[in-house]
Amino acid sequence: MTEHPTSHEGRQPLAARSQERARPRQEAAAGLPSDVPGTAGGPAGPAPSGADAPPPPTAPGGPGVMAVAVTPQHPGGNRGGDPAARREGERLRFVGAATRRIARGIDLDEIVLGLCRATVPTFSDEILVYLRDPLPVGDERPVAPFVLRLRRTDRLRLSDLEGEELVLVPDPDPTPAAELCEVRSGGALAEVLRGVRPVFGDSAAAKTALTELLGPDHPLPGGLRAVLAPLRGRRRVIGAAVFLRRPERAGFEPNDLLVAAQLATHTALGIDKAVLYGREAYIADELQRTMLPDSLPQPTGVKLASRYLPAAETARVGGDWYDAIPLPGSRVALVVGDVMGHSMTSAAIMGQLRTTAQTLAGLDLPPQEVLHHLDEQAQRLGENRMATCMYAVYDPVSHRITVANAGHPPPILLHLGGRAEVLRVPPGAPIGVGGVDFEAVELDAPAGATLLLYTDGLVESRLRDVWTGIEQLRERLEATAQLTGPDHSPPLEALCDDVLDMLGPGDRDDDIALLAARFDGIAPSDVAYWFLEPEDAAPGRARRLARRALARWDLEELTDSVELLVSEVVTNAVRYAERPVTLRLLRTDVLRCEVGDDSPQLPRQRRARDTDEGGRGLFLVNRLARRWGATRLSGGKVVWFELATPSQS
Repeated sequence: MTEHPTSHEGRQPLAARSQERARPRQEAAAGLPSDVPGTAGGPAGPAPSGADAPPPPTAPGGPGVMAVAVTPQHPGGNRGGDPAARREGERLRFVGAATRRIARGIDLDEIVLGLCRATVPTFSDEILVYLRDPLPVGDERPVAPFVLRLRRTDRLRLSDLEGEELVLVPDPDPTPAAELCEVRSGGALAEVLRGVRPVFGDSAAAKTALTELLGPDHPLPGGLRAVLAPLRGRRRVIGAAVFLRRPERAGFEPNDLLVAAQLATHTALGIDKAVLYGREAYIADELQRTMLPDSLPQPTGVKLASRYLPAAETARVGGDWYDAIPLPGSRVALVVGDVMGHSMTSAAIMGQLRTTAQTLAGLDLPPQEVLHHLDEQAQRLGENRMATCMYAVYDPVSHRITVANAGHPPPILLHLGGRAEVLRVPPGAPIGVGGVDFEAVELDAPAGATLLLYTDGLVESRLRDVWTGIEQLRERLEATAQLTGPDHSPPLEALCDDVLDMLGPGDRDDDIALLAARFDGIAPSDVAYWFLEPEDAAPGRARRLARRALARWDLEELTDSVELLVSEVVTNAVRYAERPVTLRLLRTDVLRCEVGDDSPQLPRQRRARDTDEGGRGLFLVNRLARRWGATRLSGGKVVWFELATPSQS
């Protein structure tokens, strides 16, 4: 897409001769050492006489306007030294300033913009920058055909003002040029690009090449002087730049080809680096995001919301992660962690620790044991593999939460009435230190309360310490809760957005992971729980207990299905159990049945043969239940299934 931005921001007085008020004389062309070979070809116009004054620094002024101060010409010409030496110094200073401006760019657009702003109008009145489409990355083989796309064009024009000034303003009508150009193999443009060195636009080869580049329908207006400079990266030509001067301005000199070569070389190498950096940043960002959960589960009795923000563009890769893992008994594990450092290694370690935490959660280990095993895993990954982590388990039936901490900022609990409380959790040592014990605390989790887990990037920056940030976060939560009143909790998604709004311009030094959990809980009247002795009469007793519970909940429509499935699951549990079997029914938006026993062997669905007397229990469960599953515990297993209630059918 062609752009026509202002080439300089602010007013910049330039030296010019009073008799040439209609045109500025910014011809600061760079010189190179005399032993550097030049390129054949003559200037496109007469060489100017005398020496130009170097462009002074930019002065304050309105954006997009450049003031041109008109000064009288001294009769003696240039004073204070040889004019040729002075012009040579001006060229060197211009090249140094221009290349520094180009080098300041990090991404592709900044580098191209730097080239345009550095050369217009000081070196040329207009510039056209073409880049290969698509740009090859590193050792990638370029795609065929060779296509150049117009990436940017800048042009300024003079406008008279009252007084002794002329003004440079953006020209809304740049030289017309084709958006796309397919470089023909063996054509004039391909030959010029292959030669790498800039050429004058009035040479025979350059005329044909410019016609091919700009398109046959867009010839250069008469009198324009041009320099065509190929842009060659480390391995191949990646584009071309066309520098143009209007007829009222002096034409390009032979030394201007050396200036164009320097500008083109620095620009092409910068583009090469920017493309490589962009690819690496994209890969790192994708690695980071693919290791985070695509979506959060919706466990019974709790609502979840999350946010992840990378750090500044220059340090996007981090090791922050969050997770929510459903556990047996309708519980859920809430995890937030932060691997120290910002690199691909940090992201990879984060992925390994997150996978380990999921595996340990599946074993239904206590929170402090999970952190202990994570600490061992971090030490196995290598030295100085350290991370902080908060691991919490919420039980919606008991309305309790168990929390263990490994050097992580403490969580904040927002109560229904609007009071925000920083939970007193033992700080613990970071994961990876080794040889330390972790302690878990059990706290109340009242219905309607919201637990906020976060990484230190949310509360710590160069502008504030971590405890100041935690206090600001607590106050922000209380202020948000006051907007919804004491009887209503703030919407969870809006709450996360409001929390992130507290970040200021200097608060993005680190990436941020945020996990919010709204505790709804399960009322005791919606829970039925029994112990069954592992005997032959257990399935019959389980059917009767389930029937009574369904009648109490007005769910008689599910009686037949529940009795059949409960009988099958309890029969399988009794067959292998040595201790009492547990049976629990939970009524929420679905009806959930959980059967636990002390046998670690998980049931496996298989296809029974026609002559088999058993083996069809799980087949029935799979056909009739909405969902089902089995989870191994440290002391056995739990087999569960869910049925849709009549209101959800």
